[in-house]
Amino acid sequence: MDPCPFVRILVGNLALKLPVSRKPSLSRIHPSTSSCYCKIKLKNFPHQMATIPFIQSQVDSSISSSSSSCSHKSLAACFSLSKSQIDRIVSRGSSSYKLSIEVYADPDGSSCGLTYGKLLGKVSVPLDLRGAESRPSIVHNGWVAIGRSRSNKNGSSAQLCLTVRTEPDPRFVFQFGGEPECSPQVFQVQGGLKQAVFTCKFGFRNTSDRNLGSRSSLPESNTSRNWLSSLKTEKDQTSKERKGWSITVHDLSGSPVAMASMVTPFVPSPGSDRVSRSNPGAWLILRPGCGTWKPWGRLEAWREPGFTDALGYRFDLFHDDYMAATSTTTTLASSILSTKLGGKFTMDMTTNVAATPSTSPQSSCDFGSGSRPGSGSGSDFGFAASLSPQSLYRGGFVMSSTVEGAGKCSKPDVEVGVQHVTCTEDAAAFVALAAAMDLSVDACRPFSQKLRKELRQQTQNFVV
Repeated sequence: MDPCPFVRILVGNLALKLPVSRKPSLSRIHPSTSSCYCKIKLKNFPHQMATIPFIQSQVDSSISSSSSSCSHKSLAACFSLSKSQIDRIVSRGSSSYKLSIEVYADPDGSSCGLTYGKLLGKVSVPLDLRGAESRPSIVHNGWVAIGRSRSNKNGSSAQLCLTVRTEPDPRFVFQFGGEPECSPQVFQVQGGLKQAVFTCKFGFRNTSDRNLGSRSSLPESNTSRNWLSSLKTEKDQTSKERKGWSITVHDLSGSPVAMASMVTPFVPSPGSDRVSRSNPGAWLILRPGCGTWKPWGRLEAWREPGFTDALGYRFDLFHDDYMAATSTTTTLASSILSTKLGGKFTMDMTTNVAATPSTSPQSSCDFGSGSRPGSGSGSDFGFAASLSPQSLYRGGFVMSSTVEGAGKCSKPDVEVGVQHVTCTEDAAAFVALAAAMDLSVDACRPFSQKLRKELRQQTQNFVV
């Protein structure tokens, strides 16, 4: 099946020019002591915040985009739209669909964008999304006046420089047919079509390695008492840790193509019933290679301190052989989400905020080019690319998966950028990662709360 069309709306190259003005509202704003920021809004999306650098202007002048150019090549905001969202916008008349940018000044530099400063002005950029899923387009590039006096011929208003562009961002979409711990099928989705591509098997590692045969070597009079005492000790210990969970992803032929294995138990911090940030639980995401499993990435999760329902997470990608002394990692995702409301686990190299490589330069977005990574043939999903860390550094969307809130049936929806999928194993690795993220919500539940039966099979094996 082909990937699903998506479109990204990118906003960047922000700069603010404040002319010399006799107006008190502008004269209080100085580049050396003031800060400016903006709220970037798009209907039906959470607004995004960005700081704006100053460009000093010594003379009042009218706007001339032909004589001025944006020199700050940085991304401020990114919005992603699916094909269905685009179709609804176009059917209603996309000319009425606008991007809104509100510019605020903080004269004394105290608010840091956390509270509203003084509104300098706003600008709306119409977005024509017809054909956006098939070709990149620059919607706006240059200076625009903001504020009440933007039509004043004396040119006393502030000027905002920005670039707005759209670009195709096709993605493979996968959907779990059930909760990961219930060993579901995973479907590839395109529009209204669904096709099974993987099966998942949830289980516990090493549960069959328990040696219970030692009972026969004990004196008969002590057998029952000693064995039950040992069982009680084991049950007390397992109630204080969650360990050994694994989920293996198989292709339709039954061959294992990816695995998520819990390698660090989820245990409560001393004096608490919660997994702490200082001692997180961890998963290894593994891929098959040379007759064995090779670690591809590591996911850590914990309960965020200071919050009642926040789950913290961090995903690191391995560069080299995991066992090599020179192995290095890149952090591709580090954030929090609500365990009550749910959210999205996202890896996006578009902005420096979304991912901070620990051993390589930060990624950036080049607004001067509308090209996408090349595509080819010879792969299970119809695209040729590389899942190496170097390919991820190029920037752009990598993957996302949904996480449902507490008490809700969680069937993760997974989106993966086509440039990161060249074979079945590539897609399966992201599916395994999505399952591990979903299971981490349960693994990080307070230990005073009882887990559902599918996650308690390890203790049930020892019930007399």
